[in-house]
Amino acid sequence: MINFQYVRANDVADAVRHIATDPTAKFIAGGTNLIDLMKDDVERPSRLIDISRLPLNTVEETTDGGLRIGALVPNSDLAYHPLVQSRYPLLTSAILAGASQQLRNMASTGGNLLQRTRCAYFYDTATPCNKRTPGSGCSAINGLNRIHAILGTSEACIATHPSDMCVALAALDATVHVTGPDGERTIMFADFHRLPGDTPQRDTNLRPNEIITAIALPAPRFVTNYSYLKIRDRLSYAFALVSIAAALELEGGTIADARLALGGVAHKPWRDTGAEAALRGQPANQATFTRAADLLLRDAKGFEHNAFKIDLARRGIARTLTQAANGTPQSQADKKVR
Repeated sequence: MINFQYVRANDVADAVRHIATDPTAKFIAGGTNLIDLMKDDVERPSRLIDISRLPLNTVEETTDGGLRIGALVPNSDLAYHPLVQSRYPLLTSAILAGASQQLRNMASTGGNLLQRTRCAYFYDTATPCNKRTPGSGCSAINGLNRIHAILGTSEACIATHPSDMCVALAALDATVHVTGPDGERTIMFADFHRLPGDTPQRDTNLRPNEIITAIALPAPRFVTNYSYLKIRDRLSYAFALVSIAAALELEGGTIADARLALGGVAHKPWRDTGAEAALRGQPANQATFTRAADLLLRDAKGFEHNAFKIDLARRGIARTLTQAANGTPQSQADKKVR
């Protein structure tokens, strides 16, 4: 571990003042990702700004019928919150698919958005990695890349975003509320995370001197016909090879509206509004679901060890949409795919 200073923020404004005066400082709440990165010498903050006691730990109804989720609400509390369970069951399912109960008890909602990739080369400081050291190269492209991205990649990086919760938030049209020296602003969830391009070291469009204060969800939809399917190497405590969040609104046997987002396949939660549009007005059947999967994966590119992900994603999308259409969401207690 490196030497660092420690300070506790008194309120949001105090946290912003601290981060604005020290560009190498980091906020810490649950610390479930940051501490690991510090132990591996990947992150070397000069100062940790403890925000764990800020009043950002409530879930509140909004005037438009949605929810405002404080950035410090623990993942477990969010998953089991009665309003989330009843109005946004897709989010509950995605959270329960991730990590372990112990980690979910510690991990914060805002921190979940800021998780860094689990690429082994990113964690190994002896190997080149453009996310860690811009311009050094990407070891994964010609290395062991079984868990890596098949969508939105660049010559600089093929890492994936590891969150399950974020896949559901992308499908649910969440917005991220942040505060910085210039005041408050909101970021649409689709614009929060970035594709790697030639700046893979930048995971998000959050400015270095801003703090996440809340995540907002619009009025609830897709309460009945939804599913979150996570395909992984083992049934517990493993990151997704491919995960799928699917939600439908049905009128008889016809799809009136749809949401479809993937995890484990890109540098950010991958949502394709074109594939969603292709589902609308179509019968809720296997042929429709397969066409949507083909459309979503039209630009997918596999590498030496992960090309299997393309067909895995195709079959997973069709399976998850079928579960959603049938109103039989994937169980997160019994994780076997039915």
